[in-house]
Amino acid sequence: MLRILRALISVFLTLELLIAGIVSGGSVRKEMPALEARGVCAYVDPMIGTGGIPWMCGMLSPAASVPFGCVHVGPDTSTVGGFTKVKTNTSGYYYEFRHMLGFSLGRLSGTGARDYGMFRVTPTAGSKSLPPEAAAYSHNSEVAEPGYYAVYLPGDACLCEMTSTDHAALLRFTYDTAKNAGLYIDAASSISGDGIKTASISADPANRRMTAEATLWGTFTDRYGGMPVYLYAEWDRPAQSVSACTEQGAFDGQTAAEGETTAGIYLNFGNCEAQSVTIRMGVSFVSVENAKENLLAETGGSDFDDVRNAAEHAWEERLSGIAIEADDKTKTVFYTALYHAMQMPTDYTDVNGEYPGFDRQVHTAEGFTYRSDLSLWDTARNAHSLYTLIAPDIQRDSVKSLLLMAEQGGGLPRWPMGIGESGSMFGNPANLVLAESYVKGLPFDAEKAYAYMKQAVESDSTREGASLYNTYGYLPDDLIERYSVSKTLEYAWEDAAVAAMAEALGHTDEAALYRQRAQNYRNLWDAGTLYFRPKNSDGSWGRLIPYMHSFIDDIFGTSLIRAYCEGSARQWRWSVQQDPQGLIELFGGRDNFVKELNAFMEDTSVKRAAVDPGTGYWIGNQHDIHTPYLFCDAGRADLTQKWVRWTLSNRFSTDIDGLDGNDDGGTLSSWYVFSALGFYPIAGTDRYYIGSPCVESAAIALENGKKLNVRAIDQSEKNIYVKSVTLNGKPLAEPYLTHAEIMNGGELVFTMSDKA
Repeated sequence: MLRILRALISVFLTLELLIAGIVSGGSVRKEMPALEARGVCAYVDPMIGTGGIPWMCGMLSPAASVPFGCVHVGPDTSTVGGFTKVKTNTSGYYYEFRHMLGFSLGRLSGTGARDYGMFRVTPTAGSKSLPPEAAAYSHNSEVAEPGYYAVYLPGDACLCEMTSTDHAALLRFTYDTAKNAGLYIDAASSISGDGIKTASISADPANRRMTAEATLWGTFTDRYGGMPVYLYAEWDRPAQSVSACTEQGAFDGQTAAEGETTAGIYLNFGNCEAQSVTIRMGVSFVSVENAKENLLAETGGSDFDDVRNAAEHAWEERLSGIAIEADDKTKTVFYTALYHAMQMPTDYTDVNGEYPGFDRQVHTAEGFTYRSDLSLWDTARNAHSLYTLIAPDIQRDSVKSLLLMAEQGGGLPRWPMGIGESGSMFGNPANLVLAESYVKGLPFDAEKAYAYMKQAVESDSTREGASLYNTYGYLPDDLIERYSVSKTLEYAWEDAAVAAMAEALGHTDEAALYRQRAQNYRNLWDAGTLYFRPKNSDGSWGRLIPYMHSFIDDIFGTSLIRAYCEGSARQWRWSVQQDPQGLIELFGGRDNFVKELNAFMEDTSVKRAAVDPGTGYWIGNQHDIHTPYLFCDAGRADLTQKWVRWTLSNRFSTDIDGLDGNDDGGTLSSWYVFSALGFYPIAGTDRYYIGSPCVESAAIALENGKKLNVRAIDQSEKNIYVKSVTLNGKPLAEPYLTHAEIMNGGELVFTMSDKA
């Protein structure tokens, strides 16, 4: 089946490339604008992770943005004819496609959901049908760097450049033809192609400005009733004519349009040969007035190049918080990963402080920035640990925003997107984020947070099957629809976070209760098979097929592996992050644990981003992303070092498929950043594992003004083992660090060897 699927994908992409070549005639622009990034920004390649096997793609985009900004302005690609129904890259850009619909202003980063893609702008030249058809392009005429993207569309003889601020996009179109130059602004656009229910747009050509609004109904926004988004735009060249476009057709001279699937304005600028048209677009999720205020406040009188330079400066400031010494390839992978880890969470706070809450009311953020788009089931495992270390302002914003979402929406969300809870995945990963933030010293209302954390684990409305779980000590497989094993393991882990929070706040009795529940993972352990397996309400065991992946059920519509989510029993076998020593005990001791874990690691897929990830180690999904570090808990730190370095070398690259799966809001990227530095967070705690750095040195700037300097003496492709490690001259007795030790700054020195 997989061989047939692989062949079909190959044939489909070959045809797409062939048609694109015929349509474009192989035309490329003789000279594209030079990339101007300096410093560490020069090592960022936004194309990494934009292509590969569709469901194994990094789901990333080369769109222009600023760190953690709202606007991500960039290309939306398609097959010939504009077809986008097949979910390839959910960020709107799929490297394998050679046709382009235009350039929209928003997208999620690295996720499996298709949302945003609003207010798409498409350049045209000559007499064009409205809305414009997808245009062929070539990667030879395409460049991208932090805060900037450009492509040449040969069919329209147009160079398209774009840059952004937090809430605004500037797009500059330079035409190489005397044909009528035009821009089509689509108020009904979306990444998924059908994610808009209502849209309207109105142009004021005399004053060169435009307003629009739409209601997004994408993968996630559809789940809570849609999300309004607003636009204010200005352009710098008089339009010779204006046309409105609706489902009924194009209407010359009309300046307004409404529709459910089509609502656009076409601006005809006449002959613009060797000249440019720049359109400036402000976005808000509150109002058109706020969109205008955002645009004027963030761009003012700045021209395109000024805004581009400011975006690059913003990226340089963030990325240079970690200064590494390494070979150029490692620097490219490292800084691109750090760049991708800073795409979300999204800034939802307008320049006047207003933001749309989960109660659909407008609120004002005071002393912080309200943020949404938190892929918590993924990012709770490492990305929020990274923010706490190098971007604590973002982590404080995230925690404050989560508590406001709970207050306005009735409970802690697990995957908040936009102005609502998407409900994606399961469990209560916010508990891990809150507990870890508190034990690492971030200031917030901990008692309020703890109350919401308890509510999250006790209520069936916020934790599916909570009453069953609390009654049986596990989720009976015969009483819930699916994922009984995966959910039980995640619930137990999250209960450990509640226990840690309770203990830190002095709630001793409740801490004991939740510590006990954190042991519920034991209730699904089958000592006869040494696997976590589904159990029914009468205590009987359910089906166990360790070497079969749950994707089989997704492909064939079966329920053979329904107890496990996005993985196999082998991949979920290691999901006891809160009690690795207890897991080792269940395996019968360290020797057998190490033997089984090493066999699991060796059974990883030969190819990165493969069609079939297999049932062995797969960093591309979150449930076993931590597994190489578990050897530390079994007294075999040398095997952690071996497999961490293997993963750094074999599961990340500078290619378009340079990640081993969806980045999920920066999760895979955060794994790389931490592991390259030589330590990795234990989510929900204040501790880190010691690994094996692949950089020669690193200087990590800390918010308290101190700096942690990492040195890896004799580090090389062969010298992957840690002979010794010292912190400020003192040898580490065990392969662990605490957050307090890191925040004290100083020097972490690894002495590397080629021998375990």
